[in-house]
Amino acid sequence: MDAMKQRWVSLFVENDIGVLAKISGLFSSKLYNLDSLTVGVTEDPTISRMTIGLTSDDKTFEQITKQLNRCVEVIKVIDFTNIPTHSRELLFVKVNRITEADKMELFRITSVYPLKIVDYNKNTAILQAVEDRDTNDELVKLLSSFFINRIEVVRGGSVAIESFF
Repeated sequence: MDAMKQRWVSLFVENDIGVLAKISGLFSSKLYNLDSLTVGVTEDPTISRMTIGLTSDDKTFEQITKQLNRCVEVIKVIDFTNIPTHSRELLFVKVNRITEADKMELFRITSVYPLKIVDYNKNTAILQAVEDRDTNDELVKLLSSFFINRIEVVRGGSVAIESFF
């Protein structure tokens, strides 16, 4: 049996109603789980670009890409798994029940790590990071260790583009 590994695929699709549902339905009907799905319109308003992250073995991934290529709405499929890319994921972390000492700690953390305080009040602070998925995972672990049971995490899916190197 092939080893399971993280895969990334980028799709150029027709920017029409129902295309997102059809593509995500293709995955769910075959019981494939998506780790990340991001979609947005491209420079051409008739075309959207999807970035999909999933964990699968080689055989399953080959089946997935074949099925995607057969979809009428799919213009192009690019396997990003083994090529250099630039990718980023949006991360928001809300820290609840903060004290004055917590605020000072948050300012120290944001001076060292790629985090930005985007909002705060007397009891709560909201932090933002736009980093790769692994870095955001580490930031969540770090914040969890400082603010035990007081954080709320919201993540957007990754977007990626091929690199020049």
